[in-house]
Amino acid sequence: MGIKSSLKQSFAACALLLSCGNAISAEAEYTFKLHHFLPPPSMAHSKFLQPWADKVMAESDGRIKIDLYPAMQLGGKPPALFDQVRKGIVDISWTVTGYTPGRFPKSTVFELPFIATDAKPMSMAMQEYAEKEMADELKDVHLLAMHVHAPGSLHSREKPIHTAADLEGMKLRAPNKTMANAFAKLGANPVFMPVPQMPSALSKGVLDVAVLPYEVVKPLKIHQLVKHHTEVPGLYANTFIFSMNKKAYDSLPADLQKVIDNNSGIELAGHIGALFDQYEAVGRQAAVEQGNEIYQLPPAEVESWKSKLSFVTEDWLKDMQSDGYDAQKLLDEAHALIAKYAAADK
Repeated sequence: MGIKSSLKQSFAACALLLSCGNAISAEAEYTFKLHHFLPPPSMAHSKFLQPWADKVMAESDGRIKIDLYPAMQLGGKPPALFDQVRKGIVDISWTVTGYTPGRFPKSTVFELPFIATDAKPMSMAMQEYAEKEMADELKDVHLLAMHVHAPGSLHSREKPIHTAADLEGMKLRAPNKTMANAFAKLGANPVFMPVPQMPSALSKGVLDVAVLPYEVVKPLKIHQLVKHHTEVPGLYANTFIFSMNKKAYDSLPADLQKVIDNNSGIELAGHIGALFDQYEAVGRQAAVEQGNEIYQLPPAEVESWKSKLSFVTEDWLKDMQSDGYDAQKLLDEAHALIAKYAAADK
């Protein structure tokens, strides 16, 4: 049985136990707050975070209870989420690493243009890479999982994007610093903003183009605010961190730490990635049903974009090297791990 199917069955079994009331044999001894930035209808909340919390509760016989607070209900802006968990303002958070530029420099190799693959193998590669290379950057939290979303696309209000030249002068939401540099090179005017701000920005004309995966298009109703979608295979992916406050984790006895550990790591990263892959199709179908144009960049144009954006990787190597990192080693390792998990997923 594969990782995806075994975890899916495990999550479903735990949900059934909870619905029947059989999983809870004691009052909760530990109650934790899980904070994130997306609304309840989002896939991340309804298919990943809530089932994960339910599974932990079931496997702890109700001794651990995790209360979810979506859409920044506990206050602050999305860039604050990592510090909230680090400082113990919340116990668990899920956020985009790129919301805090400079905090996770080694993770940025997974944000480089055209390194992206399907989210499942890339997420498993990201998790193994984090365990090997990012201990110093993650020392202030207890890591549950790192992962990516499926490769993002371009979603344009009025103007179709069929070539790189079509981006000239367009106000475009940049998903991270790396891709902001890339899009600026293509002539766009990048604007950095967290995902929840995009619907308002599109409706007011602050943005011409939203750059994000289809997975989040439907819950944020992006497909109702744009007319054109341009798919660029492997263009980019964002990296995410799902982490727990160290003191909160350390407060648990060994048997309950094991419950958390059993719901962390490579298998969890793969499960999250598989969900992102699955729900790309759901978001894309919403755009199709809206009657929007779906344009797939032809291979020759993809190669043109790759050529135009090759400087991003070259600059990344130089910048990381100047900051004291063995940049080529990190890039080679990322490529090798992605290839490893992509081959295993076939």
